[in-house]
Amino acid sequence: MNNQSIFKSWVPNWAIIIILFVCLLHSMILLGVYTSNVTYAASFLDIEPEDLQYGMCVTYGTLLASILIESRFSSYFPTKNYLMAVYSLIAITIVSSAYVSSFEVFLLLRVFEGILMALPVITVRQLLIERFHSKNAIIIGFSFYYGALLLSTPFIMNIAVWFLDNYDWKYMLYVSGALQVLNVFLIMITFRGHRITKKIPLYQIDWISYFLVLTSILTGAYFFVYAEKMYWFESSQMVLSLAVFLITTGLFIFKELSVKRPSFHLEAFSYANLRIGLLLFFLFYISRATLSLCHGAMFSIWNWDPSRVAAVQYINGLGNVIGLVLSAVFLMKAMPTKYIFMLGFSLIAVYHFWFTFLFVPDIALTDILIPYVLQGIGVGLLFVPLVLFTTSSVPQKMAATSGIVAVSGRFWGSTIGFCVMQNAVVFLQKKHFLKFSQFLTANSFETQDAISKTAQSFMDKGYSLDNVNTLALKKTLSNITKQATLLSDMEIYTTVGYGLLVLIIFIGFNQHLKQSFNLFKSKLWIS
Repeated sequence: MNNQSIFKSWVPNWAIIIILFVCLLHSMILLGVYTSNVTYAASFLDIEPEDLQYGMCVTYGTLLASILIESRFSSYFPTKNYLMAVYSLIAITIVSSAYVSSFEVFLLLRVFEGILMALPVITVRQLLIERFHSKNAIIIGFSFYYGALLLSTPFIMNIAVWFLDNYDWKYMLYVSGALQVLNVFLIMITFRGHRITKKIPLYQIDWISYFLVLTSILTGAYFFVYAEKMYWFESSQMVLSLAVFLITTGLFIFKELSVKRPSFHLEAFSYANLRIGLLLFFLFYISRATLSLCHGAMFSIWNWDPSRVAAVQYINGLGNVIGLVLSAVFLMKAMPTKYIFMLGFSLIAVYHFWFTFLFVPDIALTDILIPYVLQGIGVGLLFVPLVLFTTSSVPQKMAATSGIVAVSGRFWGSTIGFCVMQNAVVFLQKKHFLKFSQFLTANSFETQDAISKTAQSFMDKGYSLDNVNTLALKKTLSNITKQATLLSDMEIYTTVGYGLLVLIIFIGFNQHLKQSFNLFKSKLWIS
C-alpha cells in the first residue's frame, strides 16, 4: 500500500495519526451503544436480555466474517470515496436504529452494522501502522487504540446514564451518528482522491466462503446464547442451530482446503504460537465474563443505583490504564511473553479469589476497591500483548488469517463466556435456593421468628395488618434468593480462580513462550 501522497500536503503527521485513530474508534460506539445499558435497551425493544446479547453477537460475528472479503471492496474503490461512503452509511444505520421497535429489523440493522464496522478496518489500520517507524511507536500507538476499546464500556455507560437522566435514549444514537459524520468531514478535508491499491474486480469475491462462515457464526452464537433458556437439546431449534453450525463449519474448512487461493489459510494453525494465542484469548474472555456477576451484585444485591455503578466502572478503567502502561513498558523492554502473560493472569486470579469473600449482603466501595482495580490491571496488561503475539505468530502472507484468529478468540470467548456464566448462575442459584427453602418451614422457630420480626418492621412503617404477613414472606423469600445468588457467585469465582492457576502453570511450563515476538514480522493487523 502506497500512502505517501494519500494525505494532503498541509496535514502534519501528528494530525494524520489522530484522525486515523478517531476513524478507527467508530467500532467502540457501535459495540457499546446497546451494551452500555442492557436493561433499558432490552425494554425499549421489548425483548429479553438474551435477545440483546444475541444482537451483539450478530454485529461482532458479521464483522468477523466480513473481514474475509473486506480487502476486495477496499481495493476496488478509491480510498477517500470508499471511507466517506462507509462512514456515511454507518451514520444512517445508527440513526435509523433509533426508530426501530421490531427485534427482527433490529437484528437486520446489526448485520449491516457488523459489515460496515469491518469495511474500513484494514485500510485505516494499515494507513495508521505506516505512520509509525519504530517498534516503540507501534506499541504506544496500539496501546492507545486498544486502551480506548477497553475503556469504551464504562465511558459509554456513563454517557448513557447521563442521557437517560436528562434526555431521551434516542439522542444517544443521534450523537453516535453525528460522530460518524465527523469522520466523513475529516476524511474529506485531509485525504486525496487517488487510488492507493491495485484495482481488483468485485466478481473475485469468495461469496461462498463468506456465507458459509457467516451462517456458521450466527447459528453457533444462537445456540450458545439461547441454549439455557430453551433447555438445550430439548428444543428442536437448538438441535437445528447446532447442526447447521457444524455442517457449515465443516463445509467452510473443506472449501478452504480444496482451493488454490483460500480466503483463510488453515495452515496457519500449524504454528504453535497461533494456537496458543487463540487458546489464551478464549480463556481470557471467559475469565473476563465474571465481571458481569460483580456488576450484577452491585445492582441486585447491594442496591446501587445505575449512576453509581457507571461511575464505579471508571475505577476498573483506571486499572486498565495502569495495565496498558505496564504492558507497553514491558513490550518496549522486550520482556519475554511468558512473564507478561503469567503476571496478567495472576492478577486476574487474585481478583477472583479476593472477591470470593466479598459477596456479602452489604459492602462498602472501599472493600472492593483493590481487587476491582487489580482485575483492570490484569486485563490491561494482557490485552495488547495477546493481540500482538497472536497476529505476529505466522508469516506475512498469513497475517490477515492471524488477525481473524485473534478476533475469533475474542468473539467465541465472550459468546461462550456469556453462555457459561448464564448456565452456571441458573444452575447454582436453583440448587442453593432449594436447599435454603428446605429450612423455611412452619415448624422452624428461626423461620417464624424472622418472619415475625420482618412483619413487625412493616407494621412500624404503617402497613395494614392484612398486608404485613404477605410482605414479610415476600421479604424472606427475597433474602433467600439473594443468599443463593451470593453463594453461587462465590462458587463461580472460586472455580475460575483455580482454573486460572492451572493456566498460569501451563504458561510457565510452555516452551513456545520463551521469547518476545517480532512486531515487524507482520505488517497487517486486523484484530
